[in-house]
Parts: sequence; C-alpha cells; structure tokens
Amino acid sequence: MASLSPAQSPKAADADHNILDLFRKRWSPRAFADRRVEPDAIRRLLEAARWTMSSYNEQPWRYIVASRHDNPEAYERVLGCLIEGNQAWAQNAPVLMMSFYKETFSGNDRPNRCAPHDVGAASAALTFQATAMDLYVHQMAGIRKDEIYETYDVPDDFEPMAGLAVGHLGDPEMLSDDKQAAEQSPRSRQSLDEFVFGDDWGAPASLVTDESSP
Repeated sequence: MASLSPAQSPKAADADHNILDLFRKRWSPRAFADRRVEPDAIRRLLEAARWTMSSYNEQPWRYIVASRHDNPEAYERVLGCLIEGNQAWAQNAPVLMMSFYKETFSGNDRPNRCAPHDVGAASAALTFQATAMDLYVHQMAGIRKDEIYETYDVPDDFEPMAGLAVGHLGDPEMLSDDKQAAEQSPRSRQSLDEFVFGDDWGAPASLVTDESSP
C-alpha cells in the first residue's frame, strides 16, 4: 500500500508516531459510490471479523448483511432499522450490515461483560480489512432497536450494537452542505497524554510524555 500524507488526502491521519498506513488511511465517509461490492469481497470482510479475538473465544458477534444490488428487499429491511438521519445518506451505500452481540456465555448463561468490546473488535477487524481492499465502512450508533427486534425476531439474549455502511468512496457533493463539510475536513484525535495514564488516574504516563526515553 502506497504511503499517504495529509497533503494527498485531508482524511489521512497526521499521526505523531509511526503507524501502519492502514490506520492512517481509514476513515468513515457518508458518500458512497453506486458501485456493487462483489459477494466475495463481502465474505472477506466477514472472514476478518470471524478471526477476531474474544473473551474465552466466545465469539459473541452476529451480523445481518444485505447488498442493495443483489437483494434490494433485504437491503430495505436493514435500511429501515436505521434512524432517519442515517437513512438519508446510508441509502446510497451498496452494502448495509447490522452488528449484534450475545449478552451471556453459551456454556453457562452467565453475563458476558466483554461482549460489547468483542463485537467492537470484530467490526474493527472488518473495517481494516475493508481499508486494505480500498473499501470504506461507516459504523452507526443511530439504530432503531425496537424495529430491529421486530423485523428480525432477535432472541432476547442478543443486543443490537451498530449499523455499518460499506462501499466504495463516493462524491461528497451528493451530500447535504453540512455533511459535505464534515466529509472534507481533516480528522483529529486526542493526544496520547490525554488518555494514557501512569501512576494516577488522569496523570499522563511518563512513557508518552518523555520521548527521550528509548
């Protein structure tokens, strides 16, 4: 994968430390091209999710997936489970998914507090696999949980987590003015010393503040 710089793409991460270009390139667009994502490509994304680590190897994640080009009716069902604000732009994505997690361990029915973490890790793996394939993923918290339970008859011990829009990058001009601005503005993140602590909560770890140490 060719190196990216912020000068080449306003969305490329201007990282403070040397990281893989895969992480620098990934971002969450709302503009998707009207271009089919081949079924084999979708399977590759889900295969990456499949091999994600999880607590006790429980693998609590589940996904519903629909392709607009291959099964429009199934696609509309997933689209209807998003809040209206997300439907407005996600309807252009060629693939929609919905992620879920199982709230209890299969072996003993005890609560699995790590399940939300694990489905998040699986969706991250799916997302970075997409990035490596020049595809883009936008994950959405704005979902209609009641609609999801009713539409898909979801078992009681499963919780809907997020919607995912997947596809090739589209033209920002297809979006509303406010969404266009967000689509083209540089990304930013907290610095390491804002979330990496040492001896005391809230006190930055010397590891991230003293860059003179090897």
